[in-house]
Amino acid sequence: MKQQRVFLIVLDSFGIGNAPDAAIFGDVGSNTLKSILSSPLYHTPNMEKLGLFQIDGVNVQPTKTPDIQGVYGRLIEQSMGKDTTIGHWELAGVVSEKPLPTYPNGFPKEVLEELQRATGRGILCNKPYSGTDVIRDYGDKHVETGDLIIYTSADSVFQIAAHEEVIPLEDLYAYCKIAREILTGEHAVGRVIARPFIGESGAYKRTPHRHDYSLLPPSPTMMDTLVESGYAVKGVGKIYDIFAGKNIQTTVSIANNEEGMKRAMEIQKENFTGLCFVNLVDFDMLFGHRNDVDGYAQAMTDFDKHLGAFLEGMRTEDILIITADHGCDPAFAGTDHTRECVPMLMVGDSIQKGIAIGTRKSFSDVAATVLDIFDLPIQTAGESFLRRIQVRNNS
Repeated sequence: MKQQRVFLIVLDSFGIGNAPDAAIFGDVGSNTLKSILSSPLYHTPNMEKLGLFQIDGVNVQPTKTPDIQGVYGRLIEQSMGKDTTIGHWELAGVVSEKPLPTYPNGFPKEVLEELQRATGRGILCNKPYSGTDVIRDYGDKHVETGDLIIYTSADSVFQIAAHEEVIPLEDLYAYCKIAREILTGEHAVGRVIARPFIGESGAYKRTPHRHDYSLLPPSPTMMDTLVESGYAVKGVGKIYDIFAGKNIQTTVSIANNEEGMKRAMEIQKENFTGLCFVNLVDFDMLFGHRNDVDGYAQAMTDFDKHLGAFLEGMRTEDILIITADHGCDPAFAGTDHTRECVPMLMVGDSIQKGIAIGTRKSFSDVAATVLDIFDLPIQTAGESFLRRIQVRNNS
């Protein structure tokens, strides 16, 4: 077994410019990085040293950064979607040729009737809605009746909102499991999400007790190969939920990005051999979807500070990869995800410094490269770029 640790950090929604097929998704002109660079709150010297501003198509920096410490490149998504599930699946080696179903007009009658029969509760809303707006507009009726607030978004999600004092968390989670069993076949949405909230009329607020129930990936992921080969796989944040727990051996829930980085740095101090897979969702959930340019910029600045500490804690055998799963340009029209290319930054003692890998044709090249790092067969989609970047005397 190769003594190696890979830390893969996904900056949820950190796109770097519209993808070649952005027109299909109505996203031509989207560029999350460019938008947040307009904010005076943006400052990411550690990301810049790893090569962020040297990546193909990132023509937004005022000056070139000298002494690049990392490997850098751009990834194009091949899967037909721009959501968290499909993006993470592709990073792990699964390309989705068909988009997961979405429901711009709400869910069909047969789905809701089956859920009503199984839960004994009525249905409110049933249309695309902002998560904060839906509890504002339907919260009172829900508290009065106990009916479930069902809503969706531009993503392939079926969301159930409920007040924790009206429907206990255990019951809400049970209802979501029922919905997950119903939503199969043509209605196999990517995620069923429990969205609990608390508070009084006019002041409802969501709690951190969200829970996602995802589909199982339809083909092998890099985590399957790693675990089957005896390596550890640790998840931080939503990773366990995104992959329906499959071959995520340990998981740590987090309340925000800061906690996510703290937990990753705690794992960094552990002795293990394998992969630590981290999702930082605040960029997307709190800032991208809410068109908050300054908030997004500040969140990137805060991450960069934690990144500096993480880099200092890396061991000789460690490799760090930073990437994203899709875009969510906070300055673009609407509040949905945006079809963008994403960055790939990589650093470690066993790889060269200042190497450009250009534009890669699939997110799944990350999975192939991770498996190659561990000298394992590449049983996923993707092509490894490890041979191009290894330190020569280590190869």
